[in-house]
Amino acid sequence: MNLNQPVTYIKGVSVTRAELLYSELGVKTCNDFLHLFPFRYIDKTQFYTINQLQQNSSEVQIVGKITGIKTVQQKRGSRLVATFADVTGTMELVWFKGAKWIKDSLKVNTPYVIYGKLNWFKGTANMAHPEMELVSEYKSKLQTAMQPVYPSTEKLSNKGISNKVMRTMMQNLLQQAFDSIEETFSTTFRNENKLLHKKESILNIHFPKDQELLAKAQYRLKFEELFYIQLQLLVKKLINKSRIKGYVFENVGEHFTNFYNNHLPFDLTNAQKRVLKEIRKDTGTGAQMNRLLQGDVGSGKTIVGLLVMLLAIDNGYQATIMAPTEILANQHYNGIKELLSNTDITVELLTGSSKTKKRREIHEGLENGTLNILIGTHAILEDKVQFKKLGLAIIDEQHRFGVAQRSKLWKKSEIEGVPPHVLVMTATPIPRTLAMSVYGDLDISVIDELPPGRKAVKTVHRYDSHRLGVFRFLKDEIEKGRQVYVVYPLIQESQAMDYKDLMDGYESIVREFPAPKYQISIVHGKMKPADKDYEMERFLNKETQIMVATTVIEVGVNVPNASVMVIESTERFGLSQLHQLRGRVGRGAEQSYCILLTGNKLSSDAKTRIKTMVETSDGFKIAEVDLKLRGPGNIMGTQQSGVLNLKIADVVKDSPILHNARQCAIRILNDDPSLSKEENASMLKRLTMLQRTSGIWSNIS
Repeated sequence: MNLNQPVTYIKGVSVTRAELLYSELGVKTCNDFLHLFPFRYIDKTQFYTINQLQQNSSEVQIVGKITGIKTVQQKRGSRLVATFADVTGTMELVWFKGAKWIKDSLKVNTPYVIYGKLNWFKGTANMAHPEMELVSEYKSKLQTAMQPVYPSTEKLSNKGISNKVMRTMMQNLLQQAFDSIEETFSTTFRNENKLLHKKESILNIHFPKDQELLAKAQYRLKFEELFYIQLQLLVKKLINKSRIKGYVFENVGEHFTNFYNNHLPFDLTNAQKRVLKEIRKDTGTGAQMNRLLQGDVGSGKTIVGLLVMLLAIDNGYQATIMAPTEILANQHYNGIKELLSNTDITVELLTGSSKTKKRREIHEGLENGTLNILIGTHAILEDKVQFKKLGLAIIDEQHRFGVAQRSKLWKKSEIEGVPPHVLVMTATPIPRTLAMSVYGDLDISVIDELPPGRKAVKTVHRYDSHRLGVFRFLKDEIEKGRQVYVVYPLIQESQAMDYKDLMDGYESIVREFPAPKYQISIVHGKMKPADKDYEMERFLNKETQIMVATTVIEVGVNVPNASVMVIESTERFGLSQLHQLRGRVGRGAEQSYCILLTGNKLSSDAKTRIKTMVETSDGFKIAEVDLKLRGPGNIMGTQQSGVLNLKIADVVKDSPILHNARQCAIRILNDDPSLSKEENASMLKRLTMLQRTSGIWSNIS
């Protein structure tokens, strides 16, 4: 049987059933159905006798015979009652629905296996609507002690596709197609890694003989799934390194040296130096660099980015930084412009707000090569924007950009068909397990230490009832000349409510901090960009002491004098958002504070998030907790989560298997990069098929 055939080839699957399986569970082919794994099992390892039954409502399995059947009239309709007996005693079986049909199908004095939930009435056991099977049928089936329970929906149940029906269809498929299940690993590889054979694994994931075989089958199938994701990513990385040429930055020239020796505002940390070394090595190989730079808020990623841009300029190339928002692009522009003010390097800013005349100048400067560095937003991706010689593209907070947008950047300057080096920067720490899964084709650098002199932000949790004490503290900080953020949640579905929350909060703060002694800025998503920038500017210039805002300030606002971040309704925020918001303070030399305000009723997840924030400021620890709470798909956002459309593995719970699978894939490729050896033939066949059908296979990470 060909497993790529539609599910209608399975005995018992009509066209109607096939349509339902597709619309409800996404199952189209026999292979899809074979890989629809049970999510739990009913353990039928034990048979009870009637005298062993305990007075509880557990699910039990018994062998016996029906000795009598009667119909009992009720207020509404009737119920069917059968006496069921084994050698130790009797009990009752009860049906409230379908009495006539059931009565006709029951066989008296014939051995049955029954299974169901116990009920008790006046000390006598009964079972309503039991699962029943003649002992003769039970013995002839692909029967196991542990019965699978498959994913289902209300619609499937209503249309008669019960778990029992699913089980029967799966048994039929296994009987029809068992010989068609192909092994994807060599015997040597399986033995080295203690993996069950594929056929045995599939059989024991659906109908396990016992707990031990189930565990082995689960391990084998999880390992296989994660191994082939890693193999695809690693092969892609090899192809990038061998086939995709990159510009060679061989000179450390005047611009880099002059800036490093004379204009660098502080000494680099060891982590920053290490990352620079990794990037220098990448850009000297003649292959295109594809590197992810992770670093917590304030760890100094931008200065590393600037030094790499100077390296590109020293070698005769241009560089660009693309940021997700105008605020962040402006900030990069102002910071870099100031750092380079004593050099002859030209820097320009291109955003949606750039005037036509300015745009013309920028386009001209890019095309004739007089413009060295362009900083901007999505505006950089417009077709009109063409570089003379783009050697380096830096993408900041790249999870905000889709793959198609990033690939446009790739084509901005392909002199002799060579794309620019790509450096992706993120302040959203990505847990190691997820980085291996989603960015396994990128080289990863981490800046894991903060610049000296940075004090950790003190984080405290306060309930609404302590609000007056919080306000007193804010007044003390403002007295010392500091500034304060007060942030309200923004939940897209309910903009009216968010806006009301923000305005109510703003009014209560205005009452508590009256003019002219206190000046207050307000920023939210409904404002025009120019008004937003005006308010930000006032806060930056210390004309206002309090900034009341929604989460628009989450990424990239840099006000070193702001020392307190108050987060209202903290329970409505995700962990990574809370971490980003806290990163807005603690940018100066003074002690900074983050105050998490909540209502009194908190869910267990909210308690975990708040406890994590209070206990640690390590972005990677926070990201691990976030991953456990939310799962990988939610963290990556839809643009990246497609890679992790996993059938059985879980990148969080199964991270040891993931790590092991990646190491195995690395070893295989080190020994046989093209998988051309005979023992890797089945692996190559599987990989080739995945490359044709899988979404991982794109040029850009």
